[in-house]
Amino acid sequence: MNNIAYNIRYILFFLLVFSACKHSESEYHNITDKIEAESKRYHGTSISSESLLEEIHTLQITEGEHTFLIPERKGQIRSYACTECHSIPLSELQKEGDVKKAHWDIKLVHADVNTMNCITCHNGNAMDDLQSLTGNSIDFNRSDKLCSQCHTRQFEDWKGGAHGKKVAGWAPPRASMTCVNCHNPHNPGFKSRWPSRYNTQKVKERE
Repeated sequence: MNNIAYNIRYILFFLLVFSACKHSESEYHNITDKIEAESKRYHGTSISSESLLEEIHTLQITEGEHTFLIPERKGQIRSYACTECHSIPLSELQKEGDVKKAHWDIKLVHADVNTMNCITCHNGNAMDDLQSLTGNSIDFNRSDKLCSQCHTRQFEDWKGGAHGKKVAGWAPPRASMTCVNCHNPHNPGFKSRWPSRYNTQKVKERE
């Protein structure tokens, strides 16, 4: 009886050893071997967002350890360059009277009047640039540097990809919308709105 049990264990061990090393088209030692074997069918190609970005003019930026693309903005601003109209210093335009003010249709709803006005962000001495709170010039394409002065938490999330909208897809190269691509800088809050489709099923469930 002991010999039979011994022989059975020996046969099972023999089968286990040889079956573990037996390879077929779908059998691998580990997941890494499987990935390498399956990848050979793709001849070195991979998924990429490059084809989806062909029609978008982008700029590459680096913020800390993150390097990614953002949409170029100056070419999309209808009234840029500002100096095409602003040919004299801003201080000379700030006159009292009945003359219609430039950009009369823009109402600033961003902070109270004691905190922010037009020249908080716009450079009155170099109208083609924005300016920091300390008076340094900021390129219009990098308005994120302006917003990040106050919205630090959102900026950190945006750099890592947790805040904002992706351009194209998640596959590299990574490209993200900037603050002003989604938010109106003069009125950045999103207005409440009804859903595009009324959920009649929920109404029935509540009856």
